[in-house]
Amino acid sequence: MKQMDISRPDIRKKKQVRGLFALGILVIVILLGSLGLSRLKPAAPTVDRGMLWTGKVQRGEMLREIRGNGTLVPTRILSIQSAVGGTVVEILIWPGAEVEPDTIILKLSNPELEKEIFDLTWQLRAAEATMKQVEAEIEQSAFAQESAIAIIKSDWKQATLEAEASESLSEQQLEPAIKVKAARATADALEIKYNLEVRKLGVLKKTAKAKFEVQQAELEKLKAQINLKQSHLEGLHVRANIRGVLQQLGGKENLELGQRIAVGANLAKVIRPEGLKAVIKVPETQAKDILIGQKAVVDTRNGLIEGNVSRVDPAVVEGTVALDITLNTKLPKGVRPDMNVDARIEIERLRDVLFVGRMVNIQPEKTTEVFRISQNGVEARRTAILTGRASVSLLEIHEGLHEGDEIILSDISQWEDVNRIKIE
Repeated sequence: MKQMDISRPDIRKKKQVRGLFALGILVIVILLGSLGLSRLKPAAPTVDRGMLWTGKVQRGEMLREIRGNGTLVPTRILSIQSAVGGTVVEILIWPGAEVEPDTIILKLSNPELEKEIFDLTWQLRAAEATMKQVEAEIEQSAFAQESAIAIIKSDWKQATLEAEASESLSEQQLEPAIKVKAARATADALEIKYNLEVRKLGVLKKTAKAKFEVQQAELEKLKAQINLKQSHLEGLHVRANIRGVLQQLGGKENLELGQRIAVGANLAKVIRPEGLKAVIKVPETQAKDILIGQKAVVDTRNGLIEGNVSRVDPAVVEGTVALDITLNTKLPKGVRPDMNVDARIEIERLRDVLFVGRMVNIQPEKTTEVFRISQNGVEARRTAILTGRASVSLLEIHEGLHEGDEIILSDISQWEDVNRIKIE
């Protein structure tokens, strides 16, 4: 007997419902799993302890210092300039050589200057001859006037005697009155002439003195010109003038043989090597704490030199402030001008404060976060702290840490998204 398949639509519908139900449950499970995974904290990164730079919080005295770098600069530099133009004919000393005041560094030539001295010398000789002529003329004029005065004086005295004799004879009725008056008039006229000639001699002497002084001034002027030219001639032999070291020949460029030098050109620079100071540049943000007189230590890489801040430049150049440090101790061997140096300036000593080593990229007097290492040393957790004043390698702690706490001083920017670090 042949069997026939009978269609059951109700069973098919039940299977479809069961499938949709199972699919819904699977979707719910996936969603719940995703939600759970999203709420899971990221796994803590693991760091090798040997790769970390750490430091412990301490309590006590903290030395605040500011660090800068710069160069050693001479405190005394003698710049030698040409008083007269010339041509370089010989260079005897080169930069780096020790010199004494009389050491000749180089020689210049100036034929025009030599000709000027020659001409002035002959002008001086001519003026001296003129001076002698003037003296002779003055002496001759004075002699002639004095002779004339002597003759007039003699005539006056003779006329006076004759007038007195006539007056005596007139009293005895032996001389007519008219003759007496004539004799007295002659004597009076000669007296007046004598006084005028004496005054004339005085005027002559004053005139002669003025003429002499004019000629004397001309002589002195020529002598001064010759002395000046002679000093310029001697200056063609360029000397060091002080004991020290020749630092530079010429200005921006070194001098060469045959080079023409203009008046006022820089010929050389001589320095005193024992008189050096350190010119240091520090960040503008730190310069506000620097005061004149503060102690400093300059590192020449050949040794340490103690000193004091002697000047702080009021200007800011490219974010830095320049300051001078006077060096107080003996300079180590090998120290020379323009040598690069580092310096530490002592700002203050803080008593009984919490401090720790300076962390990378952590600013003073700010609220920030660091990683504090657990007591067992197996992990570090992010901790908020408040920093205080800073030094070169130390940082004051106001809040968030205690004495004995150990923190990571290394750069922690790579862990900015985690709160915990495993340490192996």
